[in-house]
Amino acid sequence: MARADPESNRRMSAAGTVVANSAGDMRRLGVQLGQAMGVGDVVALIGPLGAGKTTFAQGLAQGLGVAAERHVASPSFALVNEHPGRTPFVHVDFYRLRTRAELPELGIEEAYDRAATAIEWADRFPDALPADHLQITLAVEDTGGRRLELQASGPRSQRLAGVLAIT
Repeated sequence: MARADPESNRRMSAAGTVVANSAGDMRRLGVQLGQAMGVGDVVALIGPLGAGKTTFAQGLAQGLGVAAERHVASPSFALVNEHPGRTPFVHVDFYRLRTRAELPELGIEEAYDRAATAIEWADRFPDALPADHLQITLAVEDTGGRRLELQASGPRSQRLAGVLAIT
């Protein structure tokens, strides 16, 4: 799968905004998106600590058919966790990586061809993302809710963005 170049990241089209008023809403949005995902779909999650990236990824896992007894946690220390489901789910976290040279050891490029993938802190190494991915930037609102800004970079990610109720 082709990776994005820095130019393509600038060309991503805005796909809309979704608001989640609670952690439950975040999880439900993740489930909704996960149900539509298949092998080769990639979601890039961006936002500060505590914004809800892992909560959203837990919803993705549920929507992808990952068994409820599987513990889907932030892979901050493991860096990559893989979960079997209707579609295999690879959950990646770039937070602790210091250099691009560490990325090949993770094997995520191979994962793009055999699983649905979610990458937390994807903005740390945007050139490691495939050319077509859905970027979701999470922001904490004053109300405590979350605003999810969706940006699609190709036809697959535009289809995924269309699954969510865009306001």
